[in-house]
Amino acid sequence: MENQPRESLGSRLGFLLLSAGCAIGLGNVWRFPWLVGQNGGAVFVLIYLVFLLLLGIPVMTMEFAMGRASRRSPLHMHRALAPGRPGWAWHGPVCFAANYLLMMFYTTVCGWMVLYFAKFATGQLSGLAPAEVGAAFGAMLGDPVLLCTAMALVVVAGFFILSMGLRAGLERVTKAMMLLLLAMMVVLAVNSCFLKGGAEGVAFYLKPDLGRFLHAEGGPGRVCVNAMNQAFFTLSLGIGSMAIFGSYIGKERSLPGESLHVTLLDTFVAVVAGLIIFPACFAYNGGETGAGPGLIFVTLPNVFNAMPGGRLWGTLFFAFMTFAAFSTVLAVCENILAMTMDRTGWPRQRACAACSGLLFLLSLPCALGFNALSSVHPLGPGTGFLDLEDFLVSNLALPGGALVFALFCTHRFGWGWDAFVAEANEGRGLKIPVSGAAGRLLRAYLGWVLPLVIGAVLVVGLVDKYDEISKNLAAARLAELQKAAEPSPAE
Repeated sequence: MENQPRESLGSRLGFLLLSAGCAIGLGNVWRFPWLVGQNGGAVFVLIYLVFLLLLGIPVMTMEFAMGRASRRSPLHMHRALAPGRPGWAWHGPVCFAANYLLMMFYTTVCGWMVLYFAKFATGQLSGLAPAEVGAAFGAMLGDPVLLCTAMALVVVAGFFILSMGLRAGLERVTKAMMLLLLAMMVVLAVNSCFLKGGAEGVAFYLKPDLGRFLHAEGGPGRVCVNAMNQAFFTLSLGIGSMAIFGSYIGKERSLPGESLHVTLLDTFVAVVAGLIIFPACFAYNGGETGAGPGLIFVTLPNVFNAMPGGRLWGTLFFAFMTFAAFSTVLAVCENILAMTMDRTGWPRQRACAACSGLLFLLSLPCALGFNALSSVHPLGPGTGFLDLEDFLVSNLALPGGALVFALFCTHRFGWGWDAFVAEANEGRGLKIPVSGAAGRLLRAYLGWVLPLVIGAVLVVGLVDKYDEISKNLAAARLAELQKAAEPSPAE
């Protein structure tokens, strides 16, 4: 099962766009621009870029190196690289489960994008008042058949493309989709920046503002933590999503340079997303943006309805959002598929059929969590299955997995520093220094400082989530007490 000939990608461009497609996701659009605007504009961007350099690129290089050296999926790569150290093998099944967990809610949200693309393309949202736009989003969430159908469409379409083969299906479709995505982003950003009043949005977004940085909620320290968290989570590192693409490439290029290119593509998309959102919101929404689903499905549809040609721009925007979400679905589902084939020895088509059926069933709780299962609150009042699954992936699997990769690649009790650096540096391009003061400093940083920083990200995320749950529980308890203290109508 593990000795089957390894498939390979057909081009370097395909590898870069596939890896970038995995990294580029909804967080680039509905979280990054809001963080920039609230935390000092270009000041936050600069801090974010520093943390990308210090955190993101090293861990991505480690994932690529483990995949390329082992020629295995994350399920078996630890065992292949360190056969005499079976204590690492447990992380393979954890990566398998984490990829499923990610897709259990991501396929549902991708379905939302498909539905809103159809709504704008057919004019269903045109001319609606702001309150009606909000009600339309609520009505969509309240329809279990619609959400499950959209989710099923995403799952079936994704695995159908993957069943066509690595090159003929995944690589070919992702290359076309990513190039269209980048082109649509540029068109949308240019349109937004030239709107009347749009320049104010650009200034708010990217002009350095020490006042906003110094007086942001939680202070400058919190801003740095936000930048560190975003830099870490934006690349989806820690569950082997990048390692699988490392297993599909040759040794012509060194891996630090490839990681840098993927990171630059991800950052480009995140920054340009803000150039789409902020100018438009300043031109037509008084500068109010917000973050998360409310930004995408309520605020921006109202903005598009207010601008000339809004139906066209809204359709184009949700086509871009669909591509951004679906590129991640394809990349992560390829990881699931590769691990399934490594485990079972099944051919690609049979594994696609089995994985698509299982993923559909596992995704049902999230799709139904907004309607039929809305009374279930796994993390306290106001939460649903999406919140639980997102917590398990974002707060546990990603930082925990990145910590495992960092320790495995830099210490003798794992794969080891020398083996990791030899693999990462093979080929043309940017290399990790291995000698002199720079080499010693980098080895100390990657071996000791980086794991400590990743551990801090893990702890801070868990503390923040605990505080959030505690506040929600306290608010719910207070509401119950206030309701109990109210006099009954008979009194």
